[in-house]
Amino acid sequence: MDKRPVLAIMRPETYTDASEDVAAAAGFQPFSVPVVTLKGMKDDFFDGFVKRVLSQKTDIVIFTSANGIEYTLKNLDGISADDFLEALKKIQIVAIGPTTRKKLESFGLTSSLMPGEYSSVGLVNDMGKDVAGKVIDIPRSFYGSVVLVQGLIDAGATVHQTHVYTLDVPEGALQDELIEKTLAGEIDAFAFTSTMMVKNFMALADKTGDRDAVIEKLNDAVVGAIGYPTAQTVESFGVSVDAVPEEFTFEALVDVMKEKM
Repeated sequence: MDKRPVLAIMRPETYTDASEDVAAAAGFQPFSVPVVTLKGMKDDFFDGFVKRVLSQKTDIVIFTSANGIEYTLKNLDGISADDFLEALKKIQIVAIGPTTRKKLESFGLTSSLMPGEYSSVGLVNDMGKDVAGKVIDIPRSFYGSVVLVQGLIDAGATVHQTHVYTLDVPEGALQDELIEKTLAGEIDAFAFTSTMMVKNFMALADKTGDRDAVIEKLNDAVVGAIGYPTAQTVESFGVSVDAVPEEFTFEALVDVMKEKM
């Protein structure tokens, strides 16, 4: 019988294998159930973003996630990805978080800045004094925080954002099993890596009509949040957060959660 503590991993399916490896290496028994699904989209502002990059009219491009990079390249209908990447190399690129930076590097791109705090707030704090008069483009999730855009505008920048992917709530037998195991007390720890993940998890609990019981079980388990915005969302549902890593990565989150077991 596996006596390792069970860790609920609720990241999108594309992250499952790598996340399970991290959890297992830390001594957890991973239980993976995606509560967030990524879906590409292309809004009316994407073509303008591409034109500004190709014509070098953009001063700074901010990638808030590795997904933003991947879906940007997938949206390049009729445009050479190589040409677009070459144009990006001549523009200042900013990445939020080491995972985003690594994804950029895989395409031969270099980030000139990565905020010390891997969040929209951290980026505004780090960039605020240097963006007045700059043109900034941000390809991101449909559910991206307004804090980043408004903060840069307030600092004097001209900011364009385009939504290149969105987040959906997957529902099915596996998601039902997640709530069932939660209610049965069979999950020892929950790793929340985004505010959307928290909201979707609670939506699944609402579907069963057992939100109060789910919250009670969460408070009996070890709950980790990858950053303070995510932690605040967890706490807004009446759930105590036990672990927030200093470095906002999944690896760091799992490590600090293991310390709380």
